[in-house]
Amino acid sequence: MDIIPVTRDEIDHFGHPHPLSIVYLQQPNQKNENSEDEDEDTEKDEDDFVEEDHHGGQCNLCKERIWSFHLCYYQCKSCDYSLHKFCAELPETLVNHPSHPNHNLFFGRFYPPGVNCHVCNTELKSNRFYYCSVCDIFMDITCATMPKQKINHPSHPHLLERMPGSIVSSCLACGNKHEGVFFQCTTCPGFRISQDCALLPAKLLIQNHTDGTFTHSHPLTLAYSFSFLDQRSALFLVCRACGQYFKSHLRTYKCDKCRYYVHVDCATSKKEPFMSIFQHESLGETSKNFKDDEHPNLLHCPFNDEGDNLLKRHMSNRKELIGKQNDGDTLNHFSHQHPLILFDKQTPVGITLHDPMKRVRLLCDGCVKPIITVPFYMCSEYVDGKCCFVLHEWCAKLPSEVQDCVGHPEHTLFLLPKISDRFFGVFTCTVCGLRSNGFAYGCTMCDFYVDINCAFIPEEITHEAHPNHLLLRVMPSPYNEMHLFCKACNDYKWRRWGFHCPSCNFYIHAKCAFLLPKVIKHKCDQHPLSLRYHPAENHISEYFCEICENEFSPWKWFYHCTTCAQSMHAACVPNILQCEQGSFPYYGTLVNTFLNVKFGGMLEIKGHSHHLAFAQGFNSDGKCVKCHQEFEYDIIIKCLECEFAFHYKCASSFLS
Repeated sequence: MDIIPVTRDEIDHFGHPHPLSIVYLQQPNQKNENSEDEDEDTEKDEDDFVEEDHHGGQCNLCKERIWSFHLCYYQCKSCDYSLHKFCAELPETLVNHPSHPNHNLFFGRFYPPGVNCHVCNTELKSNRFYYCSVCDIFMDITCATMPKQKINHPSHPHLLERMPGSIVSSCLACGNKHEGVFFQCTTCPGFRISQDCALLPAKLLIQNHTDGTFTHSHPLTLAYSFSFLDQRSALFLVCRACGQYFKSHLRTYKCDKCRYYVHVDCATSKKEPFMSIFQHESLGETSKNFKDDEHPNLLHCPFNDEGDNLLKRHMSNRKELIGKQNDGDTLNHFSHQHPLILFDKQTPVGITLHDPMKRVRLLCDGCVKPIITVPFYMCSEYVDGKCCFVLHEWCAKLPSEVQDCVGHPEHTLFLLPKISDRFFGVFTCTVCGLRSNGFAYGCTMCDFYVDINCAFIPEEITHEAHPNHLLLRVMPSPYNEMHLFCKACNDYKWRRWGFHCPSCNFYIHAKCAFLLPKVIKHKCDQHPLSLRYHPAENHISEYFCEICENEFSPWKWFYHCTTCAQSMHAACVPNILQCEQGSFPYYGTLVNTFLNVKFGGMLEIKGHSHHLAFAQGFNSDGKCVKCHQEFEYDIIIKCLECEFAFHYKCASSFLS
């Protein structure tokens, strides 16, 4: 608690003709006798919070500001004249001053121009000073009052005293270097804070200090530390302005009503000019750095919904190719043994389009993405339940080869409906790193394969998470010093393609950019879920996934329903039929590991009399008969009639 010094209510000062009256900058809180009324008043005060600049103007003697931590000052009621308390108590003659103890110093009013103070060696900034007639030296008012300039600050238990002159030093409050006035502890010499941090308001509205670049509806409260235990319990939240982590011993601004935290420098936009090269990227507003007419086919992410994807956008620009290849309502496609029928006006009888709300799954065998609208192709044998092969119209008309594919420009890649030497056609895409059993573009000579979406990723995109800036396609490498953490999943994969903003150091994986739609539906919520890049505004409670029921950090992208205040892991949302059977792993990724895998195929093997299904594994499926490990979060082959099952990776033992 601040200690208000004992002072006289009124004094006469030799430098002013009128009496000066005491003015207190900080008054003790008036408590209401009725505790219930006190709580109501407190809540009302927070809602009606108006930020104020608490100071008493400029001291007419030393020409410095009278700040709130000075606690009180003297003011003339007759004219505009104010003095610090310690300036008002100065005598006309200083005897035995610590900075010049040998001779008396006399108060003076006029001096020749260009004279420096012998203590701080800066030019006198006021026409009031002290001088020694013996040594012919001058001392400004600030240095003369230095022994009296001590403050009680709530951030530290001991008295703080002002350090002489203007210095460059690290501040123990914010952790950054500052240039200017510092205060240090009289008991702990290592503790020092800058005047800027000593003046930080107890409460502020961040939009008032950042010109609206960052906004928050509630006032933020200054906290003098953010302990490691508190950070851990909050899942290590990051600053809402710069996206960087907090240090436990440094001050922060936090919202008392929701999970909103910012560094003090970020909240107040206090940045020293000589430190600007060390500033981190900002999460705030960005100015557009490209012209639309110079990028006519620029891809804007995220895609609208599950029915929109990179391949659909790419093929929409190839209508002339689709028209030439169109053979009417029937198509004989090289990937399938039966003719395919085009449904372009309505769905066939007995077939339901992909619908997460009704737990209906209909995935294209080419791109393994949902079929939610017409047109699409279906096997002519599908209606009899004999063959469940379906294709998007654009997947049925893909080019047979691609040149200069990302990651493998030296050879032509050919369209492959299945990788012949892979069991159930499962391969790992070189670009996104996800397993897939859909169509691929591949070079069998180099054993290089990409899924058909990743074969067409562009050189540049924009993304709503970092608007107005171009993101350039890159592959981070340990050899080119590009060690980048994805802003979506906070994971580091240096052998994965992604998109990077070089001016802001913003980076996201290609799979996070393309495989997470802007809006998605799930049966756990009646409303569409929106992709969120930061914690939701005014969301007070912790974040729990409605599907797997695990807590998660809102600094990894997630899906959220503002109406119901429900949230879900981005990796959990694609589960439609499996979600009741078990949770889904997070492991640093946002994208469901099996997003590009179509389950449901059947096979027979020697030595087992029942049919086996190609499926996603869960702990309820028991253990692998080969390696005896659990099945959860892996691809398995399981019997539909008994407990016989084995991992996909163990399949070679049963198929040889």
